[in-house]
Amino acid sequence: MGRRRGHTIEDVARAAGVSISAVSFALNDKGNLGAATRARIKQAAADLDYQADALARGLRRMPMGTIGIVVRPLDALGEYALGGVDFFSRLIAAAAVAGMDRGLGVMLVPNLLKSPVPAFAYALDGYVVVDPEVDDPVVRRLEERGIPYVSIGRDVARPDSTRWVACDDRALREALGHVVSAGARDVALVTGTDANAWNQELELAYRSWMTGAGLGHRVLSAPEAAGIPGGRAVAARLLGEGLPDAVLCATGRQAVGVVEELTGRGVGVPSRVLVATASDSEHARLSAPAVTAIDMHPEGLAASAVDMLQDVIHGRPVPEGLRLPTTLLPRASTHRPAPEEG
Repeated sequence: MGRRRGHTIEDVARAAGVSISAVSFALNDKGNLGAATRARIKQAAADLDYQADALARGLRRMPMGTIGIVVRPLDALGEYALGGVDFFSRLIAAAAVAGMDRGLGVMLVPNLLKSPVPAFAYALDGYVVVDPEVDDPVVRRLEERGIPYVSIGRDVARPDSTRWVACDDRALREALGHVVSAGARDVALVTGTDANAWNQELELAYRSWMTGAGLGHRVLSAPEAAGIPGGRAVAARLLGEGLPDAVLCATGRQAVGVVEELTGRGVGVPSRVLVATASDSEHARLSAPAVTAIDMHPEGLAASAVDMLQDVIHGRPVPEGLRLPTTLLPRASTHRPAPEEG
């Protein structure tokens, strides 16, 4: 797959309205340039990703044997070590192992749109983009550069793309059936607010299942960055609007926040409200009560994405998207003991 020409020092000079020598002086912190001119040149270089591309041009002549991973939800949060959230750490570790098993190096790369971009970023052989946003600008940047990529989760703005690996919705449907079989009829869904396929497909699958079961819909949202406090805020809203029989949250942190707020207000979980999450986490496992969750098996997602990326890099046929199975993990938050006969 061919790559497009990168920006040159001439491009930076043209963008900043200065000479080539001035660009060299500014980027090497030499010469007698004024502070405003120096800042303008550095900004032009950053806008063009010139610093990163200069090294990349020298490296991309031959394969590096290294791929990159960009985790878009963590980019959005601006935090790469979320306490109690182990999905991303499991996925990244599994991708690294899968890469080593295949003779590849794997690098975790931050947002390619945020300056300064690591100098090697555009020299890597390809990328795995985790949970891309709708019409993700990072994906657009990779396409502009002609850099191969696959995604974990679909970019819903690219319906014709086949280069993705995602979870199926089997365990989600099992989770809804599980709470309904425990007596729930009013089941609320709490999604995140990030514009990605994870949130969109979660809501679509929920609405589809509830409609098929002849039940109504109740959808709320909380920003992923709000974490446990975001779940508590949702629970407080539900207390004011009328409690549902069950709450299914997109993330474990949201679910734990719901449990904490409800139990803190004297509402029993699971005796009054059942709580589950579509994403297992350490938070969910250690909650009191432990929260029923869906294991999305990030290890399988990572290995499949690395294999698919290898196929793309080497020009081999790629499957028409790939959905992998998920597993429901019932726990105490949805278990109501059968009433005693008496």
